[in-house]
Amino acid sequence: MGMFGKATLVAAAFCALFSGTALAGEKVVIKDVTGRDVEVSVPVEHVILGEGRQIYFVAALDRDAPFKRVVGWRDDLAKADPESYAAYLAKYPEIAKLPTFGGMKDGTFDIEQAVSLKPDVVIMNLDAKTATEEAGYIEKLGKVGIPLVYIDFREKPMENTEASMRVMGKLLGEEAKAEDFIKFRADSIAKVTDVLAKQNPARPVVFVERAGGYSDDCCMSFGNENFGKMVEIAGGTNMAKDIIPGTFGTVNPEQVIASNPDQIIVTGGNWEGYVPGGDWVGVGYGADLTEAHRKLENLTKRPAFTGVKAVMDGNVHAIWHQFYNNPYQFVAIQEMAKWLHPDLFKDLDPEATFKELHARFLPLDYKPGYFVSLKDQ
Repeated sequence: MGMFGKATLVAAAFCALFSGTALAGEKVVIKDVTGRDVEVSVPVEHVILGEGRQIYFVAALDRDAPFKRVVGWRDDLAKADPESYAAYLAKYPEIAKLPTFGGMKDGTFDIEQAVSLKPDVVIMNLDAKTATEEAGYIEKLGKVGIPLVYIDFREKPMENTEASMRVMGKLLGEEAKAEDFIKFRADSIAKVTDVLAKQNPARPVVFVERAGGYSDDCCMSFGNENFGKMVEIAGGTNMAKDIIPGTFGTVNPEQVIASNPDQIIVTGGNWEGYVPGGDWVGVGYGADLTEAHRKLENLTKRPAFTGVKAVMDGNVHAIWHQFYNNPYQFVAIQEMAKWLHPDLFKDLDPEATFKELHARFLPLDYKPGYFVSLKDQ
């Protein structure tokens, strides 16, 4: 190899070292989703996850060893999404020994335990912000040099998902992978929004019931964010948009009957750990869709759904609840677009999109079970 070739290689290596990715232990200022400037040494080596379900996005950036930096996490994943937890546990048995925490909001987060694990950063969900501030955790952690960073895939996910993935990319030293993910997500949503913009179809009225059957009460739903906003992006009109002022709230059964929605979408999951034997629809990773179909049909017999158009027409569907709390919402948008506009989106394949997401970004093999409809045989 001539001198020129060698010099070019050295220059290329130098550029790779100093472009885009921060050097090991470099102090940078990161703006989190609340607008706070937080100084962190990146890439971080030891991380506390303020919620176990944060592994949904950590795994997308740290695919080869998703738990290599996790020194502690909240104990919610095993109950909120037992199938995903079991799949991760089977592949990474060491997670059974990971220190666990209670939640910020219920006051069971153990600050002393957190400090003893010597994390480089604590990742906290935006919805825990009030509780975190009231407990003075940011100051307490700050005194021992531990930064706390907020991300958000739940309160305003359609606004904060890209920013949250960029924050995580910066923290983990995986900016390029974060950008790949963001592009895949944007392209997947465009497959819906481009068609809707061109065709401008009539928008069906959609009632989204949050965690239907989880309790006897009806009905939890969404305002103009999260699944409420996702329904609008998918070409529907969210029934509760003007009834619920924030992201989450309730509507009463009379409002559902009076609104007479064209379509009903219930969010569900396997909540045996919370409500054993409950009426919830257990969709999720590798779920039994025959049983989910039976339980979904059962929910249509409640007073709130009496004589409603969606029930009469069989336009009642269930979707994995955890799409409301991770960056995979684009899969849900595609599936809902197919339900709301079957003719327009007959060639769209949300299952293939989710398979591609697993193949490109996630350490787990894909398993179906995330959606069910009364229209399914």
